[in-house]
Formats: sequence, structure tokens, C-alpha cells
Amino acid sequence: MQVLVTAVPVSRADGDSDTGGTEYRLGAWDARALEAAVGLRETHGDVTIVTATVGPPAADLVVRAALAKGADRGIRVWDDALAETALFDPRLKARLLAAVAADVEPALVLAGVQSGPDGFGATGVALASTLSYGWATVVTDISLDRDAGVVSVRCDRDGPHVDLVAVDLPAVLTVGSGASEPRHANLGAVRAAHRAEIAVCSLDDLGLDPAAIEPSLTRAGTADRDRDVTLFEGPPDEAVADLASALRAHGVGP
Repeated sequence: MQVLVTAVPVSRADGDSDTGGTEYRLGAWDARALEAAVGLRETHGDVTIVTATVGPPAADLVVRAALAKGADRGIRVWDDALAETALFDPRLKARLLAAVAADVEPALVLAGVQSGPDGFGATGVALASTLSYGWATVVTDISLDRDAGVVSVRCDRDGPHVDLVAVDLPAVLTVGSGASEPRHANLGAVRAAHRAEIAVCSLDDLGLDPAAIEPSLTRAGTADRDRDVTLFEGPPDEAVADLASALRAHGVGP
């Protein structure tokens, strides 16, 4: 059984496509997705974990981190045609990862519920739609019934609400922060990951036309969070009185 764990660390700040100063590391949610895959392998035995990410050579650090924590194979997707892409939105990421999945043919795809840099929280669902797989989100517990071809999951929502869901395989699950804590890689595993070969796939390798790889979103700009800010200074009682007056002037309070 093949389990594909995806991690997409690519980000662009303010539309800047220069990745020279970007730091790449395995995101917290993706690390939990990987831990869930390792747990399935420990329970079921013959599970092969393939990790895939999208990024330039510097993103090899992400792949090697996943290999050190238990992945069996590592794949990195990159192409010169992607280097000038200003924004890797969920649909674009999903299309690239779906091409990897078409080759790996996983029964289960695990992804972090969101990525740290952009936080769209939609790549996993977009990938499920692209692959026509079943899906569940914010998963914190996974139980696999391979004979029945079903994965049963617990999904923790906001507050006390919990969903218990059964999803037919193949499926995509996005793993939330309530899942098991990722294990630390030992020194031997880190050294082995450093020596491991990473398969680098171009768009041509994946059968994708560079001319058709376009983001569906554009970055309009960055909001100025310091605009129209009022700083209330002085003793606490005076500052509170000034704040109350300002709120009343805007129609808040009696």
C-alpha cells in the first residue's frame, strides 16, 4: 500500500519570486501528517510512505527532514517554468501534486491541514477534487480497514464539535494540530536521509505543459496594518477613558 505525504513549502512574499533568502523546513501540520503515516505503517506493516513537495533545490531540506522522520521515498517537483510563479495557490499546488499521485498511485494521501507561509488551508481539498478522491479535513485520528477499503477518521472542529467520518479509499486526509506529536529523528536516520537520493521531477517528467501551469489567484498587495492607528498613552485610568471615548465616537458602547 502506498501512502503519499505532501508538503508544499513554496511561498512568495509580496509577489517576489526570488527564493534565495527563503528558509525551507517541514511545516508543523505536514510533520503531523507524516507521523500519522508512520503510525499506519507500524500498525499495518506493508505500507510505503512517499513524501512529495514542490520547490527549488533548497527545498531538499524539507524532503530530507521527512525521510529522517520515517518516509521511504522522497520526491521534489520543480521546473524553470515555475521559478517566476508569484503565487502558488491551492489549485496550482494540487495540479502539481496530482501529477505525482498519478505516478505513485497511493491508496491514501495525507497532507497538513494548511501550510505555514500562506495558510490557504485548501490544498488538500483541491487535491482530492483534482484526483476525484474522497476526503476529510482537520483529521486527528485515523483507523484504516484495508479489507473494506475504508478509512475511518475523527475530525476535530471548532469548540467541542467532533465528526466521526468513514471515507472510501482512495482518499485525501488533511491532518490537524490535534493529531499525534511528531517524533524526533535520531542521528542515524538524519545521516541516512542526508545520503538518500531525492527524485526531482520536472513538468515534462509529470506530463504537464508549462504553458498551462498558471496560478488561479494573484496577490493584490499587502495591507498596511499600521494605518490609522491610535496609540493610547499615559496612566491606565486615563488611557482606558480615552479608549472608551474613542469607541463611543465610533458607535460602540453606551
